Amino acid sequence: MADRVFAGLATGSGGFVVALIALVAIFLVLRAVPVIGKDQANFLFSRGFNVSTAPLRFGVLDLLWVTVLSSAIALTLAVPVAIGIALFMTQYAPALLRRPVAYVVDLLAAIPSIIYGIWGIYVLAPRLEPVQRVLHHLDFLPLFRDEGVAAGTIFDAGVVLAIMILPIVTAIGRDVFERTPRENIEAAWALGATRWEMIRLAVLPFGRPGLVSGAMLGLGRALGETIAVMLILAVPARGSAFTPSIFAGGQTFASLIGLNMQEANGATQTGAYIAAGLVLFVLTFAVNAGARAVVARSGR
Repeated sequence: MADRVFAGLATGSGGFVVALIALVAIFLVLRAVPVIGKDQANFLFSRGFNVSTAPLRFGVLDLLWVTVLSSAIALTLAVPVAIGIALFMTQYAPALLRRPVAYVVDLLAAIPSIIYGIWGIYVLAPRLEPVQRVLHHLDFLPLFRDEGVAAGTIFDAGVVLAIMILPIVTAIGRDVFERTPRENIEAAWALGATRWEMIRLAVLPFGRPGLVSGAMLGLGRALGETIAVMLILAVPARGSAFTPSIFAGGQTFASLIGLNMQEANGATQTGAYIAAGLVLFVLTFAVNAGARAVVARSGR
């Protein structure tokens, strides 16, 4: 009897989560589609998000670029550091040091987003200016072109997002590395492997699916971060030319909605911002689905 009750509760909990996601998706679609139909521009491939005048002309291409670019910067910076910290805690650090290091890393996840945003724009961004000036020497690549924005760039936002997702990726990496089968490690030692060779042959291959899951979980956090990005990113002037550079300002989906949703008057303007939220919802869903596919393939 107890097994049946527990099975029913577990099944009901899983079904509730699925139903909740489906209801959110239905709400977004019902509120967004009518407004997208009134859009006089190409919603997916046009630039500029102006819903304050008639006729409506808004597109999400710039928002998509800034959202993906800042999150990609965060992932590129955070994942190698997270792997290094996780390996240090599980393979190198003495037992007395592992717990304090884990506490310090986990503490980063407890800091509110608004603190990250204030610290990022007033403390970190000015100190990243010399780094930006060095990277400007690579301006033959459009990504590193100097756009004259000293602080509040996509690069600044990406660095702060990297710090914010670091605890997530590190925690999952630490857990999967600790679960490496002891026989795999002993087999590597028996073959005469050095510590690094043991890690490369036994620990990293076993932990790869978990690392991918952790990285995608962190990416999902970066894609949807609102307050910190909203405080850091410099909003470009309306009508300014598009630039692919990471040293320009911009807006993500989340920061756009956070900045302007309170000023939305009526169903039309509200629906436009909900339409932007729908694209972010689909993007996050696609990222997680892709991560599941990679993990499933790695586990075979």
